[in-house]
Amino acid sequence: MSDIFDVKDTISVDGKEHAYYSLPKLTQTYGNISKLPFCMKIVLENLLRNEDGGQSVGENHIEAVANWDAGAEASKEIAFMPARVVLQDFTGVPSVVDLAAMRDAVVELGGKAEQINPFIPSELVVDHSVQVDAYGREDALDLNEKIEFKRNNERYEFLHWGRNAFENFVVVPPATGIVHQVNLEYLARVVMAAEVEGELTAYPDTVFGTDSHTTMINGIGVLGWGVGGIEAEAAMLGQPSSMLIPQVVGFELKGKLTEGVTATDLVLRVVEMLRAHGVVGKFVEFYGEGLHSMPLADRATIANMSPEYGATCGIFPIDQMAIDYLRLSGRDEAQIELVEKYAKAQGLWHDADTPAATYSSKLELDLSSVQPALAGPNLPQQRINLSDMHEKFGETLEKMNKDRKSEVEGKIRFDQEGGEQEQAEHLAAKPKIDDSQDDGYQPANGVFSTVSIDEKDHKLRDGSVVIAAITSCTNTSNPAVMIGAGLVAKKAAAKGLKAKPWVKTSLAPGSKVVTDYLEKTKLMDELEKTGFYLVGYGCTTCIGNSGPLLESIEKGIEENDLVAAAVLSGNRNFEGRIHSHVKASYLASPPLVVAYALAGTVDIDMTTHPLGQDQDGNDVFLKDIWPTSEEINELIANNIDADMFRKNYGEVFDGSAAWNAISSADSQLYPWDEESTYIKNPPFFDGMTMEPEGILDIEGARILGLFGDSITTDHISPAGNIDPNSPAGKYLQERGVMEADFNSYGSRRGNDAVMTRGTFANIRIKNTMMNGKEGGYTYYFQGDTATLADGEAMAIYDAAMKYKEDKRPLVVLGGAEYGSGSSRDWAAKGTILLGVKAVLTSSFERIHRSNLVGMGVLPLTFKDGENAETYNLDGSEVLSITGLDNGESRVATVTATRADGATESFEVNVMLQTPKEREYVRHGGVLHYVLRQLASESKNAA
Repeated sequence: MSDIFDVKDTISVDGKEHAYYSLPKLTQTYGNISKLPFCMKIVLENLLRNEDGGQSVGENHIEAVANWDAGAEASKEIAFMPARVVLQDFTGVPSVVDLAAMRDAVVELGGKAEQINPFIPSELVVDHSVQVDAYGREDALDLNEKIEFKRNNERYEFLHWGRNAFENFVVVPPATGIVHQVNLEYLARVVMAAEVEGELTAYPDTVFGTDSHTTMINGIGVLGWGVGGIEAEAAMLGQPSSMLIPQVVGFELKGKLTEGVTATDLVLRVVEMLRAHGVVGKFVEFYGEGLHSMPLADRATIANMSPEYGATCGIFPIDQMAIDYLRLSGRDEAQIELVEKYAKAQGLWHDADTPAATYSSKLELDLSSVQPALAGPNLPQQRINLSDMHEKFGETLEKMNKDRKSEVEGKIRFDQEGGEQEQAEHLAAKPKIDDSQDDGYQPANGVFSTVSIDEKDHKLRDGSVVIAAITSCTNTSNPAVMIGAGLVAKKAAAKGLKAKPWVKTSLAPGSKVVTDYLEKTKLMDELEKTGFYLVGYGCTTCIGNSGPLLESIEKGIEENDLVAAAVLSGNRNFEGRIHSHVKASYLASPPLVVAYALAGTVDIDMTTHPLGQDQDGNDVFLKDIWPTSEEINELIANNIDADMFRKNYGEVFDGSAAWNAISSADSQLYPWDEESTYIKNPPFFDGMTMEPEGILDIEGARILGLFGDSITTDHISPAGNIDPNSPAGKYLQERGVMEADFNSYGSRRGNDAVMTRGTFANIRIKNTMMNGKEGGYTYYFQGDTATLADGEAMAIYDAAMKYKEDKRPLVVLGGAEYGSGSSRDWAAKGTILLGVKAVLTSSFERIHRSNLVGMGVLPLTFKDGENAETYNLDGSEVLSITGLDNGESRVATVTATRADGATESFEVNVMLQTPKEREYVRHGGVLHYVLRQLASESKNAA
């Protein structure tokens, strides 16, 4: 690596000299560096170290960041190269599938299989495959693990092959923990040390992750963010990621949290503030005197939910709190010394005397103003003060039930949009009205269903909590809220309270360290007394792996179309994500999850109404069982130490006997099994030649789907359970897979045939062409002249295959914030495999736009203030997109031709932001680009 600015220096750590690229030395040339935010200094070092004469990084890029203009809009392109990549198995398996397929393809193009290897450390944690099948019993963990291995044997065999076949690639086995918590507690270096051209070099630990919540690692001063599997694979193959120099929002924290307020309450307030401020595509950096009293776990909680507030990252500086955490989590003393010395030498250290940096904009929050809260019913930014929950649920219920054809009083209400009177009368006769107030208050809606559980009848109402889950990396990494949940359970159990019978309870910690301190404090026993048994280690309910509800409960919900609720300590509560029978999902702290399980409903004001009655019939209120900060902190101080971390991570890659019993092929090329419904050689490289196609104008395209605002990657990408009547379900059944063995879409991400059939198949997605009908449906139009009335309604996949037979290109239209949510590569992969050439929206979420580019799909946006309605597009039009100029044009012309021959033309923005992105789309995607580069190198070397 070159050193054109002559800034290399050395520090001595543990008796070894480490070279590094000194920012203080560079400050002598660019005085502005001292005012840069912490995160921009890391970006600057990354460019300085990777300068290559301009091929990817040149002097002009370094100057642009060194002279960073805080107020400037993001417009200057730079190339960022992470130090490592972390993957979870839902996104990691298809990434490894792609690498295996690339080995086949590069050999076909004249290269060598061994050319396809991760160039940088790549670490996969198997954490997304466990599902909550068994719960509420002592052997739930063992049963769920056995089911997990049975369901996922083919996937795990494939990962065994991958860890042996690829260099620079390791796998953390199942039942270890959640990827982000394992990353925080063990994998993160904070500062890397590696041989670079024969010289031991120190540099910041930076990371790309195939999960949007990779940002959790920002809490310890590691710059990283979630990317699609495509971007991650490119980084693994040595390709820098093109990005625009971002704006940085400074978020000043003052004061400290008051008694009874948790880190979860804080992060929900932060999400609300930053969403309102608008931080999509920006970095957020936290600073201020409030940091000095904020534990590392609280910082990680805030950083984790960066995707929920829309930022690329939400980073905290390296300071004494970070050093203390590294020591607490059992890191090697030499590594801790390296982090502290490097941070101080580079001007990356933060303490009380550190002057505030210059930011693009600022917000501030007095921590003492934060109140206990939840967020829901379907977005993380929908924060609700705990005291307002009863009222807000009433408003939610009214909104969700606006199409219900009967009033609570039993009066018939006709469906004006097409329901017949007979149907309305039938539905109106079903609700049972309960006017009793045996819970101490009147429910927002008296409709109920009677459900039988363990031979006893119970009333299930709107707002009944059917899932209460302590789950996800957001909070299970935080000892304060986990011990807080245990203490709530302990105090509740002492009064004879436990979860209501209709509540499916689960405890899925992010690492085995959590189990250790819960057992050491005897709080695991208390959680079990209230119904919260250990069900597994992994991302369960938060990813949609909540497992089935009791059949009686599902039928009870269906009987009266009840608005059943879930309360979880996760970070995602999008429509249809948690469970198909749950319409209202709320994010809450682990202690509140326990409390709502005790109450059995979200239709309650916990600040004034009792959760239940004790053994003597006395009302028990939340305040009676809520622990003090002193109680929590005392247990943390006396029961969590470095030995716990060393014990649990000492043999982290070894795995269980079940994991080690798995056999796999010993070969450089993967032996694909044509009968497998889990692992399949994808068709991305079929017919590929050395010459790219380029970016051609699109003629005669049909609209596959016309969607509104806030279509998330949950809507687009297959997730959750597989409906037996869906195209994916039928595909599996045709191959002899029984419905009980369908597993989930996430577990089958290594099979493109399943995933393509599930793209745009979410049960809650609404294609506006379908006049309000929910689900993955569209119209198929024959020929060039057809109105909506002429269309044939069918599944989106089926229509796409018909259009493919017609050799008809496809376009998807969407509204604002299209593709928000998790960094799901299959939202882009499925789109291209359906035959979609371009996606035209009002705006994109950052990750999804990048993923579309990575798969060779052209991203377009309407001009400001415009959308499909502006031009009266109903989905039946034939579109042509011209003037692309091989991707060089910033604008293109869309011509919409209606059934009567009338046309409408308008300009749209071409959202290819960098030259590298234009290259990727010209090649048909980043993987094609890399393949051609490697194959060319191999031929030239020969």
